[in-house]
Amino acid sequence: MRLVRFDANDGVTRVGALRNDGVVDLRAAAVALGISDEQFTDIAAFLAAGESALASAQKILAQSPQPASKALSQFTLLAPIPRPGKIIAVGLNYRDHSLEAGAKALPATPILFAKFPTSICGPNDPIVIPHANPQVDYEAELAVVIGRKGKAIRAADAFHYVFGYMPLNDVSARTWQFGDKQWVRGKSCDTFCPIGPHLTTRDEIPDPHSLAICARVNGATLQDSHTSKMIFRVPELIEFISESITLEPGDIIATGTPEGVGIFRTPPVLLKPGDVVEVEIEKLGILRNPVVAA
Repeated sequence: MRLVRFDANDGVTRVGALRNDGVVDLRAAAVALGISDEQFTDIAAFLAAGESALASAQKILAQSPQPASKALSQFTLLAPIPRPGKIIAVGLNYRDHSLEAGAKALPATPILFAKFPTSICGPNDPIVIPHANPQVDYEAELAVVIGRKGKAIRAADAFHYVFGYMPLNDVSARTWQFGDKQWVRGKSCDTFCPIGPHLTTRDEIPDPHSLAICARVNGATLQDSHTSKMIFRVPELIEFISESITLEPGDIIATGTPEGVGIFRTPPVLLKPGDVVEVEIEKLGILRNPVVAA
């Protein structure tokens, strides 16, 4: 199932499911079918309800007539998770990116850093370059969305805690990232975590390590790789993170970026106002964002 948050251009945020080229408003469809609509009031309620919400949504899609789907063009898509409790990002998790970044050896354990929730923005929202123009870069990443609360999760059980997946752009202010000698400020600027366009549930993606991933700037492909090239895979990351940090529904794990980021190209390719950045992941859609000045 492909879930979206959307505004029907009336200022009201709704939760929907994509069907063909349209959107089914899950709450409205639930009311029409006499199904409890409480779990469809917002995405947090949906995630909290877990398997029950998924089963109800599948029932709604099966029973709703095709006219219940309204054209996607009628809506404004929003960030699928508007304010995650945590965004836990993984650095240098692709071998080729580690090498292009000058690492002398591959990481022995995952390198973690945080992006603040205020960095979230949605599909088609602008990426805003700060006034200082601190060498803003793109990073295509697979985002894992947690669906169940858990601590000390074993890798063998990790997928039971995954709700779904979506494209993520780990936008980075390289001047601040490298100058600070740690990554939080340079990675957490407002609008520096675009996500979407939709959240694809785990059952749709049997293996998240078998997906093509790329980034384009103004139509030019600058990252072109595959999630099979991750050093630490999703179960290992969940086990490592949850050893010390409780994972909760709606938390996002950004699993790292492959080679081809702008700062390490010759010459560097850094984002500027007027650019359009696209992150595309096979089966998960295209996340598109314009770039603007502050």
